[in-house]
Amino acid sequence: MLSDEEKKKLNNRLRRVIGQVEAVGRMIEDEEYCVDILMQLSAATGALNKVGQIVLEQHIRSCVSEAIKSGSAKDRDKKIEELMTVFRKYGE
Repeated sequence: MLSDEEKKKLNNRLRRVIGQVEAVGRMIEDEEYCVDILMQLSAATGALNKVGQIVLEQHIRSCVSEAIKSGSAKDRDKKIEELMTVFRKYGE
């Protein structure tokens, strides 16, 4: 799945997201300007979506690719259905 280096990069991204979300909590507590809070939320959401994109890309390059190359028709169908579920979820 993910190499150690890729895991490290993703964990660094997630730590930044955690920091951004904590900052939002402080901003709300300090009654900061709503637009500033929304901008920070947008940044955190974007960063978290990027993590999801990276994980999805790796899944397609490894698990899905392997199922298409060497798996049975049942395995291929299962992986395609999993992808469709993920795409539908991300589309909400």
